[in-house]
Amino acid sequence: MDSDLDKQFNEAFKKASTTKQKLAPDVLLKLYAYYKQASRGDNFSLNANINEDGLKNAFKFNAWTQLKGMNEEEAKKNYIELVNSIIK
Repeated sequence: MDSDLDKQFNEAFKKASTTKQKLAPDVLLKLYAYYKQASRGDNFSLNANINEDGLKNAFKFNAWTQLKGMNEEEAKKNYIELVNSIIK
């Protein structure tokens, strides 16, 4: 059974995924990084095809690796807090 944190995290993900609100690129990077850290931890992998959005993927990967060592629970809490502070 999902914990309360998991439920909040899933609700925040749905909220962020379906918002019509235009989010700043730095906010999108933070959301991406927190999501990846919450779901994959320090299991970093870069599936960047240099010819296709290589720079964008590099920024995403860099944002994620900056969270190295953050545990899943903390990443979920930060993700939820960020979503709720930006998306009304």
